[in-house]
Amino acid sequence: MLPFFLLLHLLFSFTSAVNSAAYTPTDYILLDCGAPSSSNLVSEDGRKWVTDERSKFATSNSENASPKSTATRQDQSVTQVPYMTARVFHDKFNYSFPVSAGLKFLRFYFYPVQYSGFDGATSFFSVTANNHLLLKNFSAYLALSAENGRPASLIKEFMVPCFETEKLIVTFSPSPNSFAFVNGIEVVSMPKDMYVKHQEDSVSFVNSKIPFEIPDATAFETVYRLNVGGATVANVNDTGMFRTWRDDSPYIFGAALGTVPSRFNVTIKYTNDTPAYTAPATIYTTSRTMGPEPKINMNINLTWNFYVDGGFNYLLRLHFCETQLEVTKAGQRVFDIFINNQTAEHDADVINWSGGNNIPVYKDYVLLTPSDGHSKQTLWLALHPTKPARYQDTILNGLEIFRLNKSDGSLAVPNPESSSSPSPPSPSVRKNKKGCSLVMIITIAVFSGVFALSLIICVFIYKHKVRRVKDLAVSEPKSSWAQLPCPSNSTCTTSVSLLPSDLCRRFSIVEIKEATLNFDEQFIIGSGGFGHVYKGCIDGGSTTVAIKRLDSSSRQGIREFQTELELLSKLRHVNLVSLIGFCDDLGEMILVYEYMARGTLRDHLYKTKNPPLPWKRRLEICIGAARGLQYLHAGVKQAIIHRDIKSTNILLDENWVAKVSDFGLSRLGPTDMFQSHVSTVVKGSVGYVDPEYYRKQQLTEKSDVYSFGVVLFEVLCARPAMIPGLPKDQISLARWAKICLKRGSLESIVDPNLMGDISPLCLKKFGELAESCIKDEGIERPLMNEVVWGLEFALQMQESGNMNIVNMEGGDEVMKSCSSQTSPLKPGRVGGGTTTDDDNEELFSVSGGKVSESGSTISSVGRSVTRGDLDRTKSESVFSEIMNAKGR
Repeated sequence: MLPFFLLLHLLFSFTSAVNSAAYTPTDYILLDCGAPSSSNLVSEDGRKWVTDERSKFATSNSENASPKSTATRQDQSVTQVPYMTARVFHDKFNYSFPVSAGLKFLRFYFYPVQYSGFDGATSFFSVTANNHLLLKNFSAYLALSAENGRPASLIKEFMVPCFETEKLIVTFSPSPNSFAFVNGIEVVSMPKDMYVKHQEDSVSFVNSKIPFEIPDATAFETVYRLNVGGATVANVNDTGMFRTWRDDSPYIFGAALGTVPSRFNVTIKYTNDTPAYTAPATIYTTSRTMGPEPKINMNINLTWNFYVDGGFNYLLRLHFCETQLEVTKAGQRVFDIFINNQTAEHDADVINWSGGNNIPVYKDYVLLTPSDGHSKQTLWLALHPTKPARYQDTILNGLEIFRLNKSDGSLAVPNPESSSSPSPPSPSVRKNKKGCSLVMIITIAVFSGVFALSLIICVFIYKHKVRRVKDLAVSEPKSSWAQLPCPSNSTCTTSVSLLPSDLCRRFSIVEIKEATLNFDEQFIIGSGGFGHVYKGCIDGGSTTVAIKRLDSSSRQGIREFQTELELLSKLRHVNLVSLIGFCDDLGEMILVYEYMARGTLRDHLYKTKNPPLPWKRRLEICIGAARGLQYLHAGVKQAIIHRDIKSTNILLDENWVAKVSDFGLSRLGPTDMFQSHVSTVVKGSVGYVDPEYYRKQQLTEKSDVYSFGVVLFEVLCARPAMIPGLPKDQISLARWAKICLKRGSLESIVDPNLMGDISPLCLKKFGELAESCIKDEGIERPLMNEVVWGLEFALQMQESGNMNIVNMEGGDEVMKSCSSQTSPLKPGRVGGGTTTDDDNEELFSVSGGKVSESGSTISSVGRSVTRGDLDRTKSESVFSEIMNAKGR
């Protein structure tokens, strides 16, 4: 008779062998959309695809779909099958797949480039599957722009129930005035109850004992599936479902990246509770831990952050497997799991869960994300070691995050924003014996040990009056501290308030360092001669802000810092960037602003991976910025002249609302009605400075109007205000636009992306208005309220006007004479341009050499600007500028 322990071993080995077999899908359909029937449809991974040409799956009238469309280029990361052909739909179109009952993986493949017959970047459409709305007004191009690393192709993976009917009906519906397209469709069945959770094995909400049942009728979207600690594993078939597990490193937060131990010679022992199809063995042989330093580990978390959409339930599946030789018993590695600052698991012990080494186990948690008006929210997953354990460490092998449909069956979310820097977390920690939530804290001890920060606060206050103006209750700042003015008042507290009387907040340097993770470089979103701008989080991670810090080694910007602090502390308008607070601890000069999610206007015009803005949106942005300037000129008791209007100083929030920013060069206007100007040295940015202001050194509100006129042409033409190296007439955008307007050929320099998008009447009105703004004499330029009215009138004409396509390629002799010269978007040979009477603008043109595209600051005192001046001022950019083209 065999010993009892040997019988147990054989029984366990038999169970593992049974459960190690890969799943064989009942339904397995690969559809290469738009591919000719004669082609060899085998993808590089060896899978065989079929064409949808005259397919039994295409139930709609084939006249609604283009027969074939082939991509005009193939990115090196894109395979021939299924990405190089597409099916395009101009009307609603159905596919019907006969399938067995159960939950099905439904994957859509998209490659949004130019095709023969259509452009995938301009497609917007909706998709339903068995009455579940999967995508609404979806843009594959925009979805790709938000992906880490900006890949060329996209796979959208859903799980759709097919219990009531043994059919999977997929419907593509183009958005109004658009079309739908798809490159490939994949349908794969999955094991029963793989993700569906009934009452007997239901999961609970995070930090709650309330059971959460996932019924058969639930549809899922795969938001993230990660191979934690390992490389991307694509289309793995050892589970039978060809899932892709991506590298987790782009989602790791902060400097505590942990270690990635792996043991590839290990045999994973699957069980009945964790069958082999749960995840491939390669997922369990790699992991991410915190490392061998217990003192460091106890002061930080191992943290990942993810962007998700609010208003949905999310299922998080965490995969674990202890394969390291040093961890062999329960209690040796024990840790807490936190999801969105809530305790998901206290004293997690993988060995205790699984029963031994090399045995995988997973844990499911459901998180409800509230709908707070923001389309994107940050989901945090953090692991923290428990003290009594032998190894003060944590571990994670794999992670899956799924979005669950709403009560109406919808999974659809808004199109994502472009990718941006991760938001720093709240650096506070909550930990107690009961397992309260632990929030991310990463201290400077990670790098150089803990050091003390002393606070120096010296405030001298005297009173100023409080006044209100139209559109805003304005509070005058109160006096100053020893070095710089402090806009604080009796209501200034340690928390941000939306009340007009609470317009200022003083931050300590400790708070600023916590918000930026000790000024971690990964959160830099802009930079200039003054220093850097960081993205940060305050108030426990609930508020995202932009933090501008003056470099301690820089002699620039002290006066600009003071000006911006004084002005913005008493201004609040929907089209002005709001100042939240400041920091003057330990000699620091730091300003904290509201965060503008879409960066600068220039970020969306040229030299960018962002999709081109449609004309109507550009008009709306111009109107918003004009209203901000109008408020500065006429909406306050004493007019404020911005003095540095340019496309990088017009920022866009997540709703595309334009806001004027950077008031470091701003000046108060004339103090009484008998003054027409303010005498001051010339400051501004090359290509935007008013030539009359330069000649006379007399600053007026019309100087801002001139700069804004240059911005209007920037918006129309999608080119910089200055391009050194072009023929003389083309270097300055203002000068070049005047020449083309005089010739009647404005169309020749309009952004080609706007072809067919501008009403001719709107273009005419817009061109006339922009030209009037850049008149040589300020008295000939309109006031900002007239500019606002003109832009609103242009928008009305755009919305109601004749949308005949504007000819962008020339045709008559006048247009040819303008467009035959070097393109304003491509550097050409110096010289050879046509001369005009506009000699004043030569002061701001540069023949040869280089000028910073973002606009070097210029300053003069009664003399002409030389090449040396331009070079010097390039290195002396003011505190208010953000030179990084990525903006905020």
